[in-house]
Amino acid sequence: MLTSKQRAYLRGIASTYETIFQIGKGGVTEAMCKDIGEALRKRELIKLRVLENSGWTAREAADAVAEQTGADVVQVIGSKFVLYKRNEKDPVIEGIPKGK
Repeated sequence: MLTSKQRAYLRGIASTYETIFQIGKGGVTEAMCKDIGEALRKRELIKLRVLENSGWTAREAADAVAEQTGADVVQVIGSKFVLYKRNEKDPVIEGIPKGK
């Protein structure tokens, strides 16, 4: 679970990121979550987008993907959301404020 300071720090980093996954008509699938999990392992922080034809809200999709990948939802704005999952073996993002 992320603290508000950690979430704010990660939001700042993610603001410059491009969307790398889109959730469309097929919704959140197991194969998609596997690919997202792999991207999280390499990058730790990713931005996703929910297309209008998907039938999902960004919050629903963020919660579903986070649950299946073990990630934390950093931010949900409009049709986009940001996920974070720390890579314990080879951390990519440094300087995250310490949690409690």
